[in-house]
Amino acid sequence: MTKPVEKKYKFAVIAVDPIIFSLIDNQLHVLLIKMKKDPYQDTWAAPGGLVGGDESLDEAVWRLTKDNTGIKDPHFEQLSTFGEVERDPFGRVVSVAYLTLLNADKVEIKTTQEYGEIRWFSVKRLPKLAYDHRDMVQAAVERLQERLLESNIVASLLAEEFTLTALQVVYETILGKKLDKRNFRKKILSLKILKKTGHQELFKANRPAELYKFVSKRVQPVEILG
Repeated sequence: MTKPVEKKYKFAVIAVDPIIFSLIDNQLHVLLIKMKKDPYQDTWAAPGGLVGGDESLDEAVWRLTKDNTGIKDPHFEQLSTFGEVERDPFGRVVSVAYLTLLNADKVEIKTTQEYGEIRWFSVKRLPKLAYDHRDMVQAAVERLQERLLESNIVASLLAEEFTLTALQVVYETILGKKLDKRNFRKKILSLKILKKTGHQELFKANRPAELYKFVSKRVQPVEILG
């Protein structure tokens, strides 16, 4: 019989759970940690934690993301609040999930004594997740898909320079559908959010491809596909 978990909190406490996405091998991945404590020992979870008494929610997300990835300037935005009474076996914990985006090339994931392992997982092949974190990941994927269509948020996932083909692959990967190459390029270039870098990516079988970069990586509204 499973030993009952002792409740830690007499009153409700607030946690944040950054759902950290990055692109690895042209697939959307989420960063997860392996739990050590019962009843979730050896189960994976988002790298979240309680909000300190002197922290804002955003500051807590920034701290946790930096501690786990080394990145000091991730893009993050509040996703949703998860507050089911029994969502946490340790007590009444209300968690605010955040959509968090990083470029994997700049990340050095780090483990601590608090958990057993840290690893990237494809969102299409998630392991068993603790708490309600599967729901959080699904909500974050859906929000990212929405934001992809109405802003330049994709810049937070890409390397500094990229080809238009690589950019289209990112959209197709996250949206889960093929896009017409000619229409995509015509629309993305008409928005004036990209500029040529003057560099080219060389391929053995094809002519050199122009490399582009975002005019600004600051996330702003723009109708990408419509």
